[in-house]
Amino acid sequence: MKLRLDKYLADMGLGTRSEVKRAVTKGMVSVNDTIVKKPETKIDTQTDKVVYQGQAVCYTEYEYYMLNKPAGVVSATEDKRDLTVVDLIDSKKRKDLFPVGRLDKDTEGLLLITNDGALAHRLLSPKKHVDKVYYAKIKGLVTEADVNAFAEGLDIGEEKNTLPGELRILKAGEVSEIELNIREGKFHQVKRMFQAVGKEVLYLKRLRMGSLSLDESLESGAYRELTKEEIETLC
Repeated sequence: MKLRLDKYLADMGLGTRSEVKRAVTKGMVSVNDTIVKKPETKIDTQTDKVVYQGQAVCYTEYEYYMLNKPAGVVSATEDKRDLTVVDLIDSKKRKDLFPVGRLDKDTEGLLLITNDGALAHRLLSPKKHVDKVYYAKIKGLVTEADVNAFAEGLDIGEEKNTLPGELRILKAGEVSEIELNIREGKFHQVKRMFQAVGKEVLYLKRLRMGSLSLDESLESGAYRELTKEEIETLC
């Protein structure tokens, strides 16, 4: 793949397009050991050796990270008040990463961070009905009647009922524990589904999205790059 030199450097987070253009024109960048002062110079991302202020810059087209999202962090690329999930990815090379879908600020668990827009579209498209599995603690006794209601689809105040959800009771009591598999991603959907049966979500954590399951070795707030096999399975 060939790119303009200024885009190559900007994509790798070395500054805005205008900032890297100035750096190039000042002779701060070399390509294949030759100083290049034209920002529009075409770079072969596979073979050309680019050095910026004495530091080699390797081009990465796509990045894929699995994050165990902690509570209190927002699912956004930037926020003036709160820490974002992208802020947690310290080792990122690209500046255009984004979360695939969103988890509420108080929700924890699996979140995919990438810059692969086509993959994100496939995972989020309402037509695809990608599985999303959650663990939750629920205020109130969850019963088989709730399991049946979820299986039929619930009225959460929208034009159509939700698609059927697979509710599994792990522990029933004053505070129940459940796993829920849904195939949509409506706003506050899990919380609204339990509200529809007169109960309240106290704690919510996503465990799986499509073929991607949360790595149990990841502590809250930790992340890792996806393996080649995980990426191929998602794609």
